[in-house]
Amino acid sequence: MILVTLGTQDKSFERLLQALDKEIEKGNIKDKVVVQAGYTKYKSKNMEIFKTVSSDRLEELIDEASLIITHGGVGSILTALKYHKKVIAAPRLSKYNEHTNDHQKQIVEEFGRLGYIIPLKDLTKLDKMLIKSKTFKPKEFNSNNENFKELITNYIEKTNHISWFNRDKFVILTAILNLFIFYLLNLTDMNIYLNFTIGYILSCLFMVLFKTKKLSNIITSIICFYLIEGLSLLLLVDNLHIDVILSKFLINILVVIIYHFLVKKN
Repeated sequence: MILVTLGTQDKSFERLLQALDKEIEKGNIKDKVVVQAGYTKYKSKNMEIFKTVSSDRLEELIDEASLIITHGGVGSILTALKYHKKVIAAPRLSKYNEHTNDHQKQIVEEFGRLGYIIPLKDLTKLDKMLIKSKTFKPKEFNSNNENFKELITNYIEKTNHISWFNRDKFVILTAILNLFIFYLLNLTDMNIYLNFTIGYILSCLFMVLFKTKKLSNIITSIICFYLIEGLSLLLLVDNLHIDVILSKFLINILVVIIYHFLVKKN
């Protein structure tokens, strides 16, 4: 059985599945092909495709597979290597809107150079890589390899592997909730700073209850953004005499922008 894993990247990688379908139609792939497609929406009569499965079931499939074909995501490659599997990896490319950049090319090239996987840089050569996989003997996985550790560090520091919206959508949702609460309380003619404080506390409770980040990081962010929003509100309303609701709307946009560019994602 051949297992294809496309990870949790929030962009489609239909090109790889199309290439696999062609090789099945040509008769170059005779094994059963099972695909973990993630966000890739693709229908095929030749492959068994599912979006996600439990980690236990995925491990069973990996253990059962004779070959794993995957994208250039570090997590997907590492998981396959952990089970000592032969791996063919194809990088997602930004020009096809499969990724925000072409960093996966570096990942695939480096893993290939180290002898861990078979890099598939050109999908039209999938047939040749399938033939190569029959005799390919991957290098024994060693997480202490210095080159390997450097590769992972570079990937974590440099790669932006999910879209800005999916990365920041929780903060955007919190900002909208905060603005809505502020608007409702403002209808009661409550003092705007008391309104601001109550709305902010409720919004922060929402963040603490549902956000998966470390609590210490959340508390630090809450304090910083409370000060930023409070001072901004004072400037816009009391000094520049801008409408209260418009001021709060502009401030919330400012907070989302600051969060996106300055807050370290964990």
